[in-house]
Amino acid sequence: MISISSEQIYQLDKAYRTSLINSLIGYRSLNLLGTVNDQGITNLCVVSSVFHLGANPPLLGLVMRPQREHNDTLRNIKSTGQFTLNNVLPSWYMQAHQTSASYPSGVSEFDSCGFKAHYMESFQAPFVAESTIRIGLELREVIDMEINGTTIIIAEIVQILTNDALIGADGTVDHIIAETVTVAGLDAYFLPESLGRLAYAKPEMAPGSLTI
Repeated sequence: MISISSEQIYQLDKAYRTSLINSLIGYRSLNLLGTVNDQGITNLCVVSSVFHLGANPPLLGLVMRPQREHNDTLRNIKSTGQFTLNNVLPSWYMQAHQTSASYPSGVSEFDSCGFKAHYMESFQAPFVAESTIRIGLELREVIDMEINGTTIIIAEIVQILTNDALIGADGTVDHIIAETVTVAGLDAYFLPESLGRLAYAKPEMAPGSLTI
């Protein structure tokens, strides 16, 4: 067993420290984030920092890394107020990873990485046609974090595109059937495996399987 103190963390090699801290909490959600600018140029990037914020209203949060000159994603979200989140499938996870490359501002990762944009009427931001779960969101709040220069985006879900077979009778989305890929760290991709579903936990009851 090893013990790494706060002081030792800061003394680690930068690349090693980045990999360690990014992978420490384990598997995270993985999505392709689609936007478009006011000139109609699309942008696509892979993100792993999306988190559930509430169901009423239906809100998701997203942590964006510090703004850079060619970071079109945050600029487009602020400009249009809309973006999409699209799950990643195993047949094209390498293409999804490629969207993390630092393409010049104005270059569409949809085109460069081989994805097809899908549009819905009255919604400006592009969805990923190849995805099995696609979410349209509208910006509600922007929080600038002084501690490290990141930005937290709070957005409301206004559109869900998926197959009926992927949503259970109780509303739960089946990401196994959807073939949703997950990620740990910066570059390690996985397919999830179901262990089962458990009943609502109560102090006087032992854990038990959920029946629907």
